[in-house]
Amino acid sequence: MSGLQRRVGSPERADPVVVPGEEIVRALPDMRALVIDDTRSNLEHMRRVITEIGVRECHAHSDPVAAIAVAETTAFDIIVVDYLMPVLNGLDVIRHLRGQPSHRTVPIVMITGQVSEQVKLAAIEAGATDFLSKSVGRTELMARLRNLVKLSAALHWMNSQASLLEHALSAATHRLLEREEEMILRLSRAVEYRDNDTGGHTFRVAVYSRIIAEELGLPVDTCRSIYLAAPLHDVGKVAISDTILLKPGRLDPDEFTRIKTHAAIGHEILAGSKSELIQLAAEIAGSHHERWDGSGYPAGLRGRLIPLAARIVAVADVFDALTTVRPYKVAMPIEEALAYIENERGKHFDPICVAAFLAGRQRIEEAARLYADH
Repeated sequence: MSGLQRRVGSPERADPVVVPGEEIVRALPDMRALVIDDTRSNLEHMRRVITEIGVRECHAHSDPVAAIAVAETTAFDIIVVDYLMPVLNGLDVIRHLRGQPSHRTVPIVMITGQVSEQVKLAAIEAGATDFLSKSVGRTELMARLRNLVKLSAALHWMNSQASLLEHALSAATHRLLEREEEMILRLSRAVEYRDNDTGGHTFRVAVYSRIIAEELGLPVDTCRSIYLAAPLHDVGKVAISDTILLKPGRLDPDEFTRIKTHAAIGHEILAGSKSELIQLAAEIAGSHHERWDGSGYPAGLRGRLIPLAARIVAVADVFDALTTVRPYKVAMPIEEALAYIENERGKHFDPICVAAFLAGRQRIEEAARLYADH
């Protein structure tokens, strides 16, 4: 009989140990334990003890290197490791295990006959959850292991609850984003109907803007936000009279001065929102008529002082205005419109936005054909 078995006693003479919360353990019948000890008799004894406290599956290894390799592909819920072993001691094993993502938080117990404050401190610093002497009584051994199993079960439960909460939050966020998207698209269509349009302009500008943003290499979330905010670029037109907005011919200077106010009005309508998406839409509405060379309106911003999203939408908006029929003009052929955009590089438009627009030319032309007004 091994020293460990002599000291902790045999299972037949064990007093029953009742630990509160055992229902947590019973709720997780698939828990796995890993025992690492270079003495076979100790392995077998510890395997019986762990099975008795409710763990259904116990892996016993006398080779610490092999045990670490198994732990790389199998997630364990509690690990018991001896201190003095050949090749790797228990401290080395614990450090290796804590380096594995699946075992960073699971309870790890070091059990050894060499008890000293120095070894105990080294075990804790290596990542041990508990430290047991091989001379510990069987009742205490079972109670402490049982508590650690319940701790592991509680960690599983908390992780599962966190996962459920994360899923619920993700679903709720998705629903909110869908509602926000619907609100913006419906509002933008209402603006377009006032402008004697079918809503095609705002949608095409949104699509073109997303293509430009993607060609610029912006993050996916940013590209989506620009796509959703772009349709509100002309929301300020709700304050412009129909006699100006629907005039079939060119505007006179006074009328043009009046219609230019839609940019500032659009910003005022959208500004102050707690929604990041509406804040972005306010930037676009207020600045999409600014020009790279500083000759735009309403603030005469120049270069990178113009918000990037507004610089992107400026290209998309002008391209769509050129290539579609308006009350005062016919549609320009796509080739001529592309040439115009390129010619305005560094003057009306940000050069990098023009480069991105031209890089996405094929996608832009496909979108123009697909979403053309009929």
